[in-house]
Amino acid sequence: MSHMAHLEGLNERQKEAALHTKGPLLIIAGAGAGKTKTLTERIVHLVKEGVAPQHILAITFTNKAAAEMRDRVRTALAKETPRTEGMPFVSTFHALGVYILREEHVAAGLPKHFTIADEGDAISLIKEALEKNGLDPKQYEPRKIKSIISKQKGEFVTASDFASRAQTNLERIVARIWASYESLLFREKSLDFDDLLLKTVILFLQNPEIKIRYQKRWQYVHIDEYQDTNEIQYTLSKQLVGPEQNICVVGDSDQNIYSWRGAKIKNILNFETDYPNAKVVLLEENYRSTGTILEAANAVIGKNIVRKEKNLFTKKGKGDPIALYEAYDEADEAAYIAQRITEIVDAGTDAGDIAILYRANFQSRVLEEALLGMHVPYQVLGVKFFDRKEIKDTLSYIRAALNGESLSDIKRIINFPARGIGKVTLAKLFAGQQAELPATMQKKIQSFYILLEKIKEYAESHLPSETIKYVIIESGIEKTLKNGTSDEVERLENIEELATLAKAYDSLGSTEGLISLLSNASLASDQDTLLEGKSGVRLMTVHAAKGLEFKYVFVTGLEQGLFPHERRAAASAEDSEEERRLMYVAITRAEKKLFLSYASIRTIFGSRQINAPSEFLYDVPEELVEKEYNSGRPGKYIHLD
Repeated sequence: MSHMAHLEGLNERQKEAALHTKGPLLIIAGAGAGKTKTLTERIVHLVKEGVAPQHILAITFTNKAAAEMRDRVRTALAKETPRTEGMPFVSTFHALGVYILREEHVAAGLPKHFTIADEGDAISLIKEALEKNGLDPKQYEPRKIKSIISKQKGEFVTASDFASRAQTNLERIVARIWASYESLLFREKSLDFDDLLLKTVILFLQNPEIKIRYQKRWQYVHIDEYQDTNEIQYTLSKQLVGPEQNICVVGDSDQNIYSWRGAKIKNILNFETDYPNAKVVLLEENYRSTGTILEAANAVIGKNIVRKEKNLFTKKGKGDPIALYEAYDEADEAAYIAQRITEIVDAGTDAGDIAILYRANFQSRVLEEALLGMHVPYQVLGVKFFDRKEIKDTLSYIRAALNGESLSDIKRIINFPARGIGKVTLAKLFAGQQAELPATMQKKIQSFYILLEKIKEYAESHLPSETIKYVIIESGIEKTLKNGTSDEVERLENIEELATLAKAYDSLGSTEGLISLLSNASLASDQDTLLEGKSGVRLMTVHAAKGLEFKYVFVTGLEQGLFPHERRAAASAEDSEEERRLMYVAITRAEKKLFLSYASIRTIFGSRQINAPSEFLYDVPEELVEKEYNSGRPGKYIHLD
C-alpha cells in the first residue's frame, strides 16, 4: 500500500475523488473543504498510476489559483517521483486560449505576436468605433457597449450572428459599433479577452483535426470553479474532452455569484445529464471555519432552492460567537470596525489576516478614512498594478516593438516621454501622410521608430528583466521621472517593480518570457493586486473575496437594498438567490471570528436614507450572535449580554 502514502492526508470523501481516475467525475466541494488539495492529490495519483504529466490539464479561474496549484503539484511530484519528465499544464481559461492560439496562429489566421487588448484598450477602441460611426460617446457609453459585446461573446455569439438577430434600435447600433470594433482590433492585430476563448472554440469547430490533437495531448481534464463557467468556457471544456471522457470538474453551486457576467449555474447542475455515467463526490467537511460560522452559513444558504443539497461541518469546535453591531450611520460603523481591528492587531494578529468586505465599491471610502484615523495599515483590492499608467506605458514600448501594427500602443507612447509629437502629427502619420510633415517632425518620428527597432533587437537576445531595464533607460522614461515630483518618483519605483516581477519570466528565455509576461499582464485579475509582501487589512467587495480566507472578517453594510442589493434582489427569484449565495461566500471567508454590521442611516448619492436591517441577518440563528453596543464614549464598544 506504500504507493498510496500520498493520499494519507485526505479524508474519506477526498480520497474517493482522488482515486476515481477513469471517466467523468463531479466533485461538489463546499467552501473551505480542501478542493485544491483534493485536485492536486488526484493529479499526483494519476502520475503515480503511470499517466505522463504532460497528458494532464487543469484549468482554474484566477492566476493566483493556477500558481498555487502549479506549486503544489510541482512540490508533490518532486517528492514522489524525482524522475518524472514534464509537468501538467495548469492555467486559467484565458491563458489556455492564448497558448492554443499562439501555437495554432496560422490556422487561426492570426500573427504569432498578436496583442491582447485589456479592458482599457478595448474601451478606447469602442470609443473610436463610435466616433467613426458619427455617434456621440457621451450618449452611448463605451463601457456599456463593451459589456454588451463581452456578454454576447461569452454566450458564444459572433458579431455577424448578433447583427442578423438585432431587432431593437439599440441592438442595431451595437451591431454597427461591434463590426467597427472588430475591424479596429484586426487593424491592431489584437484580440480582446473574450476573443481568446471565442476564437479558440471557433478554431476547434473549423479544424476538427486540431481539436483531436489537443484531446490526445491532454487526456485528463480538470476544471476548477465549474459553477462560474459561461457558455463559451463550457463549450471549450466539452471540446477538450476526448472519447474516454476523463473530465473532472470541481465546484459549488452555492458559490455561483457571477451570473451577471454570464456564468451559468446550470453547467454544474446539469453535469450528470451531459455525462450520464458521472461519479459524484460531496466534500462537506470544512477545514477553514469554526462550527458557529458554518452553522450561520448553512442557515443562510439553506433557504435557496436551486442548489445541490449539502451541509458543511467541522471538527474544529464551536468557536467565538458572531458579533453584530447596529451603527447609527456609516461613520459610526466605520469607527466601530477600526476600533475592533485595532484591538485585534494589538492582541498580536497580523493586519493581513483581517478583511473588511462590502457589497459595493463606494463603501470603501468611509472605511478607509476611519482606518487612516486610527493609523491602521490597509490595502484596497482593485487598483491593479498592471492598470497603472506607467506600467502600461512601459509594456506598450515592448508591445509596439514586437508588433508594429499595434497603433494604440504607438499612440500611447509616441509622446511619452514628451517628444513634441501632438495629435495633429499623429493623425497625419496614421493616415499615411508623413511626407507632408515638416522635416524636423519627420526626424522626430524617424528616431522614435529607430528606438522601437533597437528595443526589438535587444529583446530578442536578452532576458525579460533586462529588456525592461533597457526600455526604461533608452526611452528616456527614467530620466523624465527620476528628478520629478514625489508622485513621479513613485511611478518610477513601480516600473522598477515591473523589472523585478519580470525576473520570474527570465527562465523562459528572451522572446517566450516576454510574450508570457505581456499575456499575464493583460490577463491579471483583481486578486493579483494583493501585494503578498505588504501587510495591511484587506478591503474588498464580496465578489473579489471569493476563494480567499482570513482569520477575522467584517461584513459591512448589511442593509436591505444594499446587501441584498435592491437592483438584484427585486429583479427576480434567480437574482435574489444569487444575493444569498453572495452572503454565503462572505460568511465562509472567516476562519476564527465573524463581525456583521449595518447602519440605520446611510448617505447614498448625497441623500440620507433610513435603512432596514438586511433580511440575511434574520436567517442567522439568534443563539450564534452576540450584539455589540456603543458605550456612549467615543471609540468604546462593549458586549451587553
